[in-house]
Amino acid sequence: MPSPKRLQNVFVVAERPAELHAFYESALGLQLKFRDADRWIQYGVGNTSVALACREEALPATSGLVMVFEVDDFAATAERVAAAGGEVLGTRDMGSHGAVLSLRDPEGNIVQLFKRQGTTP
Repeated sequence: MPSPKRLQNVFVVAERPAELHAFYESALGLQLKFRDADRWIQYGVGNTSVALACREEALPATSGLVMVFEVDDFAATAERVAAAGGEVLGTRDMGSHGAVLSLRDPEGNIVQLFKRQGTTP
């Protein structure tokens, strides 16, 4: 089983993304990388990203932080997750951007795997 390629990003499920954006930009000096209105606000931090996500964009996560690992494919992931005591929650196709596979670990935390478009299914 191949290891994830890298930590693609970590995002915070935010009640008020615009207010948090003002905080992270002014207090921490984070540089804006991408913004989809107040749904998803992403900053470049070194070789990874940190983002603020509204609740709707963050689903199935509803609070806290979510780790997103970049992988080349989702093959056999469901079997490995189930065998390890977790649960596969589903895949979200984001068109030309790629796809995200959402998982729940045995303690209920949401973890996502991100696959760029054009990689193995």
